[in-house]
Amino acid sequence: MPSEKTFRVGLIQMSCGPDPDANLEKAADRVREAARQGADIICLPELFRAQYFCQREDIALFDLAEPIPGPGTEKLGAIAREAGVVVIASLFERRAPGLYHNTAAILERDGRVAGIYRKMHIPDDPLYYEKFYFTPGDLGFRAFDTSKGKIGALVCWDQWYPEGARITALQGANVLFYPTAIGWHPHEKEEYGVAQYEAWQTIQRAHAIANGVYVAAVNRVGHEHGDIRGNRAQGPGLEFWGGSFLADPFGRVLANASHDREEILIGEIDLEQMEDTRRNWPFLRDRRIDAYAPIVNRFLDDEAQ
Repeated sequence: MPSEKTFRVGLIQMSCGPDPDANLEKAADRVREAARQGADIICLPELFRAQYFCQREDIALFDLAEPIPGPGTEKLGAIAREAGVVVIASLFERRAPGLYHNTAAILERDGRVAGIYRKMHIPDDPLYYEKFYFTPGDLGFRAFDTSKGKIGALVCWDQWYPEGARITALQGANVLFYPTAIGWHPHEKEEYGVAQYEAWQTIQRAHAIANGVYVAAVNRVGHEHGDIRGNRAQGPGLEFWGGSFLADPFGRVLANASHDREEILIGEIDLEQMEDTRRNWPFLRDRRIDAYAPIVNRFLDDEAQ
């Protein structure tokens, strides 16, 4: 366990263009800048190498996938080594022919891939057709030992599930990172936009409180049609709402980005504050682990009881 009681995280809120190679270069530049600003662990948004392509089902888009290790981890691993930082990179993983995952790679300060997390919860909603592209994760929820201590990396739709946050925290994670691509359907924004964003932030702040950990949510910005070198989805597209933030172990928002600008958020993780919070609000101590068996049921109908 590292001896430092404090370290800094950098959250890269960025927009994505139609050229995957240009997006990788842009992400690399943002990682360098976050390192210059003092970040020790830097997280990029979900699937940052491309515009959000899951707005339609197109078999040709499987060509965007890459192996891990691969080009994305090689490029960012070199920067991690150069800057002496840990990087969390969300990638479209090609595991084998016909087998693909939405995967977060943890790159250590020496540039190596220290571990991967494969997104467990896969949505299938209008303009979020992820089940077409991604196989559900099979590695479970994981905490990773890094040079700055244990962290968790879950991905986007995982944000809504307290079970994933809890299991990762129980493995010793001090910070839960959530690389994200979430936004408004343009026709819904006026009526539901504020409520949708507030629900998204509230559920993650609740993960911080319930588990006594820091939570870092990292989103993209911009209005996208999933344009990949001129191949774009039909329809109104998605307006990604940004709003990346860092919450402390009592759910207080320490840093919060805008809804429409590219930004780099830098926030401090204080492990002594985390322990002090858990001492005063001992939720982990008072858990009734003897009473939670029903949680493994899909629904507690009469047969399950």
